[in-house]
Amino acid sequence: MTARGNELDNVMLEHWFGATTPAALASDAPYGDPASLDFLERTFQAFPEHVRVSFSAFRSNPSVSGALLVRGIPLGQLPATPPSPRSPLVKDRHTETLLLAAASGLGFPIGYAPEHGGDLVQNIVPVPAVADRQVSTSSKVRLEFHTEAAFHPHRPRYLLLLCLRGDPSASTTLSSIREAISVLEPRHLAVLRQPRFATGVDESYLGYRSAALGSPFPAISGAIGAESVCFDGDLMQGLDFEAGQALEGLRTALDSVQRAIVLEAGDLLVVDNHIAVHGRSPFTPRFDGTDRWLQRSFVLDDLERSAPDRVGRIIATKFGTATPA
Repeated sequence: MTARGNELDNVMLEHWFGATTPAALASDAPYGDPASLDFLERTFQAFPEHVRVSFSAFRSNPSVSGALLVRGIPLGQLPATPPSPRSPLVKDRHTETLLLAAASGLGFPIGYAPEHGGDLVQNIVPVPAVADRQVSTSSKVRLEFHTEAAFHPHRPRYLLLLCLRGDPSASTTLSSIREAISVLEPRHLAVLRQPRFATGVDESYLGYRSAALGSPFPAISGAIGAESVCFDGDLMQGLDFEAGQALEGLRTALDSVQRAIVLEAGDLLVVDNHIAVHGRSPFTPRFDGTDRWLQRSFVLDDLERSAPDRVGRIIATKFGTATPA
């Protein structure tokens, strides 16, 4: 394995697709239609066996890091990096199909209506208007560690990031609660297991930044050795002084065990959203069609739980009753 920053060879898996590519990578059915979902599952079954086995193992017994790295995804011909996530693209569906096929190997690919219109595959590219904000399309600021959609009653179990075009100055950061737990002070851990924390709704869901907080919840849950975390370095608060101290302790612990990965074209990073938090270093985009370009997909492991708020594969939970801050 080639070293890329803080090496991950003990916890990340590296597999090479090489020239092994599913023969048919086109389906006319919209993503989310039954015909398309069946096609994606069949495409996943065409992946190399060692990749499918690794996905199955990761789903049933996730690594301590809470992350899996697949390298060598074939990307085909790519156009220029789009100027915004929903800009029209003259592009085949090769990478979208491979990404959603991989997602279907972990559970149920879904979209969130406020996030890029509920697209099952989202283009994550730097956007000048939000360069200094805590959103995925920023660039000038460090994207703080966070559980994806920490505020959401149906937050994803898995987050998949496929790198179409990399930037050597941009690092994806990861930190696992199962590694951070060993450096947490016991008094903080006891508080973190209690429902004394709350978080706001992401700006990307509201269109504005709100100071309102949701219902209290524990930051850490699960049995010893099988802990889960819910954390947002930007929006989460402790609801009393002791909880605030514990939250800072958690932040420090997560920072102390973090690792950085510079994603390159063809890298697919899978994050278990229960175990690992993720972020990103600042970088300087050029806005010339050669900038960093990721495609993102979300996966639920239990589709029925979201049924009251879901239409097909799109979750449309309502937020935004708070007054903008």
